[in-house]
Amino acid sequence: MRDTLIIALVAFLGAAAVGVLGAGVVLLIRRRSVVTHLAVVAAVAVSAMFAGTLAVAQAMFLSAHDLKVVTTVVAMAAGVSLATALLLGRWVVGRSHAFALAARSFGDGGDFTSPDGPATAELAALGRALEETSARLAESRDRERALETSRRELVAWISHDLRTPLAGLRAMSEALEDGVAADPRRYLRQIRTEVERLNGMVGDLFELSRIHAGALALTPSRISVYDLVGDALAGADPLAREHGVRLVGARVEPVPVEVDGKEMSRVLGNLLVNAIRRTPADGTVAVAAERGPDGVVLSVTDSCGGIPEDDLPRVFDTGWRGTHARTPPAGAGLGLAIVRGIVEAHQGRATVRNVTGGCRFEVTLPAAEI
Repeated sequence: MRDTLIIALVAFLGAAAVGVLGAGVVLLIRRRSVVTHLAVVAAVAVSAMFAGTLAVAQAMFLSAHDLKVVTTVVAMAAGVSLATALLLGRWVVGRSHAFALAARSFGDGGDFTSPDGPATAELAALGRALEETSARLAESRDRERALETSRRELVAWISHDLRTPLAGLRAMSEALEDGVAADPRRYLRQIRTEVERLNGMVGDLFELSRIHAGALALTPSRISVYDLVGDALAGADPLAREHGVRLVGARVEPVPVEVDGKEMSRVLGNLLVNAIRRTPADGTVAVAAERGPDGVVLSVTDSCGGIPEDDLPRVFDTGWRGTHARTPPAGAGLGLAIVRGIVEAHQGRATVRNVTGGCRFEVTLPAAEI
């Protein structure tokens, strides 16, 4: 038993010396190729075994014949191990280069696709992670393009809508200044109307900028949707009478919600104004509120004749106003974008779909706990 312990100790010391030396070599070549690392690891493993054998032989535990046999076996194992390590290393490096070439597509705005053929578990996991990242980047690029397009359209439309009233204000102010206005009081009323409309546009832009910046501060409180709808209908009634549109509050359930009353009143007001302006005279705009499977659903249904299917995905985009709404009183095309921003800030969602004779805007909000 004592001899066995001595042999184990001597073999361990010889192998440990080679192991320490091998660790130093690995540290020195840590920036080299995987092939080099695998070759060094294989060489250290075989050399450690050989060093332990030599240490035991020097302690006179092995005969010369036995030492020769062991040395030959270790040499053969070393050759096979190094060859295997080099082949495996070259294969791993080749797969790594293939992944590196595929990953360069990120910089060119392309999508990543894992190279064909087998790969190690680590490279396969890396490929799946890169494919998921590529998909998210593609979605991000699409959103960025859509936002950039909407920004350009918004700037163009805002410039158009600002130029027209500003030109009118300038002409009317010059007429008043020169004393050539036939009816100064009418000019002043018109100036005030245009200023109020411009003020509304600026207010919408400020509200939208707060939403996009994440600076919309909400003060939620428990309120019944019945009261929200009632206040919104009362506020939109004068505009509906002016356009000859009937307002109907149907199926309005007194369901409680936790929302910012001021902001949600703006949401319903924007939806009602949008519906009234696009509903022909003698048409109907109906408001409903009821509990649904996903929360409380507020809907505004108009009689506009419907929205083209290709335009439905863009209805809530910033600056979008359709093809027939390029001039006042259509506004700057910010009302529905503000609606979506406020609703999403309440952890809800805003959708639109066509119905018979018109379209229905739906706002889904989380229901308050009873």
